[in-house]
Amino acid sequence: MFERTSVGLDVHARSIAACALDSTTGEIIRQTLAPDDVTAWLERLPGPIAVTYEAGPTGFWLARTLAGAGIECQVAAPSRLLRAPGDRVKTDKRDAMSLARMLRLGEIVPVRVPTADQEAMRDLCRAHAAAVKDLTHARQRINAMLLRQGAVYPEASHWTRAHSAWLGRQHFDHPAAQAVFESLLEAESLAVQRRKRLDKLVASAAADCEYTPVINALTCLRGIDTAAGFGLAAEIGDWTRFTGATIGSYLGLVPSEDSSGQTRRQGAITKAGNSHARWLLAEAAWIHRRPYRRPGVRLLKQWELVDPATRIRAQEGNQRLHRRWEAFDARNKASTKANTAVARELAGWCWSLAVPLQQGAAMKAA
Repeated sequence: MFERTSVGLDVHARSIAACALDSTTGEIIRQTLAPDDVTAWLERLPGPIAVTYEAGPTGFWLARTLAGAGIECQVAAPSRLLRAPGDRVKTDKRDAMSLARMLRLGEIVPVRVPTADQEAMRDLCRAHAAAVKDLTHARQRINAMLLRQGAVYPEASHWTRAHSAWLGRQHFDHPAAQAVFESLLEAESLAVQRRKRLDKLVASAAADCEYTPVINALTCLRGIDTAAGFGLAAEIGDWTRFTGATIGSYLGLVPSEDSSGQTRRQGAITKAGNSHARWLLAEAAWIHRRPYRRPGVRLLKQWELVDPATRIRAQEGNQRLHRRWEAFDARNKASTKANTAVARELAGWCWSLAVPLQQGAAMKAA
């Protein structure tokens, strides 16, 4: 649909700078608005109108509000916005004007706007990841302090009941050191409790949500447990937007490139797109380096939840990804680079499992 008025919004927590371009009269309308006044101001503009704003910390509530009011709104991907190299003046009004002009020219690359339920699931998976990282850091601090004091646990396995009992027997002569050690143990205990609570919430949400079939399929791959499968499903959402070749690009797992003429240079991965999904895939890729001859107990239980075609496809993926690791190790490839390559291919296998399920669900809904 042709829009008479193109509107760019520079959104902040307490104020929004708006710029509207009327293509019929050429008029430029600028306004500084409170967040609650945006919809009413837009409805007074000559229509039809289209609106865009840059994705950022304010989230997607404004896009959902405008969509509910029947106003077309695109949330622009920040990394794909056009900016002149010589433009060194940045203000809210200029940003709003730039967004309005790009929208008029059709140069906005939109991001997918999740529903409120989908955003809540995304927040849950990120909270779980944060809890896991906090627990890791808490344990690292305990290990670091013990190492500085010359206390080394004699066994190879850590954070077991025996290790916890050994930690409880440690004592330091200086009161300050003992107080710090007890504080670190308390922080680790609280982090464990928090992670366990979020584990239960993730398991409950994954078992009964719109992404449950996709999660069950993704967890048929090695390295992807319920939390990782839930995170990938919530972060990516609609897998049918991509192909097996473009999913790696979306996740920033493809090499950057600087080529001109007959010269072709490739560098590190772009790290574009969803950083949390990329991290989940990179962590899962390390598991495929381990020997794989037959599925373990977890995979066998998981395979009971999916159809035979998904089970066969997942088994092919597990075997293929392990062979890739073996080939990289045989070539003495740097492990970090090899893991990135395996993560990129793992993204393609995840896509091949998720897309048939979502396409089938869409056909049934139609």
